[in-house]
Amino acid sequence: MRSSRDGRRRDRPAAGDRRAPDGGTRRPGASRVLAVDLGGSGTRAWVSGVGLLGAGAVSGGSASRPVSRGRIVDAESCAGLLARVADTALGADRRDTVIVLSRPVLAGREHRAQARQLLARLGASSGMVLSSAEAAAACAGPAGSGPVLVVDMGAELTEVALLVDGATADARQTDWGLTDLHPDALPAQLAGSVIDMIACMWREDRHGAMRGALRRGPLLTGGGALRTDVTGLIGARLGTAVRIDPDPSTAVVRGAALLAGRVPAGTRPGPAPAVPARPR
Repeated sequence: MRSSRDGRRRDRPAAGDRRAPDGGTRRPGASRVLAVDLGGSGTRAWVSGVGLLGAGAVSGGSASRPVSRGRIVDAESCAGLLARVADTALGADRRDTVIVLSRPVLAGREHRAQARQLLARLGASSGMVLSSAEAAAACAGPAGSGPVLVVDMGAELTEVALLVDGATADARQTDWGLTDLHPDALPAQLAGSVIDMIACMWREDRHGAMRGALRRGPLLTGGGALRTDVTGLIGARLGTAVRIDPDPSTAVVRGAALLAGRVPAGTRPGPAPAVPARPR
């Protein structure tokens, strides 16, 4: 298993600072938000006041896959895809708009800079590049409600991130996901990988945040959260209830829109329900 980690806590901007995460800018007067998640299983886009865009608006026009393992591998194809999505969602007039792009929690500096460059080409009033874990956690409740452990089990990446006050305190990642595993072995291998990453983070937790997050129940997102054979094993091995987002495949893109602060209250998803752990 290949894994990565980043134990550095990312400082959040002060209340009066209009700098957005990852160097973007955010304008309080903006009224329209487009959130985009370039996932391994496909691109998802969420528009304030509208909801999830249809598959036709986010499907690629060529055989090229602009994103692989959470990384942008074809910048021009990615730019074309984002432009097509923005045209469908926002039209030609981009005044008073915010476009939010999610990134893997351990994305490197080069990836983050490339994402910002792609956003700048779209002509929105402002742009933001957000951690997928921080976006998903936004669906679980306000940042000040306690530490959150996010487990995102996607098609090509599996990520575990500990968030404190809405910022990433520690994270682990494996560069494989659901599409890489044999169906018969998938539940045990995926759950085992998640448990290994959580155990590693537990050993290095000096402030008790992991204990609080596990007591609250880890938040499971991504396609793996739709599989009860996987979520049941994770809950049983941790000995705690797990929380499954009501729509785990769109948790990142919905959370990104929530963090942009422009999604109408009526479209905001409720807290993820707890799922009791199975007996060991």
